[in-house]
Amino acid sequence: MNKQTWIKKAVMISLSASLGMGSLLAAGPAGQAEAATSSYSISKGQKVINFGKKYMGTPYKFGASTSTTRVFDCSSFMKHIFKQYGVYLPRTSAAQSKMGKAVSKSNLQKGDLVFFSSGSRANGRNVTHVGVYVGNGKFMHTYGKPGVMVSTLTSGHWSKTYLKARRVL
Repeated sequence: MNKQTWIKKAVMISLSASLGMGSLLAAGPAGQAEAATSSYSISKGQKVINFGKKYMGTPYKFGASTSTTRVFDCSSFMKHIFKQYGVYLPRTSAAQSKMGKAVSKSNLQKGDLVFFSSGSRANGRNVTHVGVYVGNGKFMHTYGKPGVMVSTLTSGHWSKTYLKARRVL
């Protein structure tokens, strides 16, 4: 890193810290700003979440094509946002539930896939829905209206239909 780039990073980090921002800004090699933690990086899970948040409110459509971002179903949404970070998921939530490694509900981390048995095809055992854990007992997914949204994992409908989680990052 050259001296000028280092100085830019130091100034932006100092300014960000003094303003009390949740994440610091560091100037990248091309001078663009990129989100960073105090160790100058952001977890891959948080990157997936941030990318997914760009689609908040995008309509839900069961069986949505994986070639569009105008509408999503739960598994096409996960397939799309994880693909941006080099994780290639299968098309269905049931197939996605076999990827990666099992994670207990008490050990969930940002970016973990969470699976449910919910809706008309649910029987309490088979996976019918998927979302991505965003932290603080919440997950991002798409289901009915308003489309892509963040819901609570720890109470209500989703707590009752939760099946398991998998870490694919």
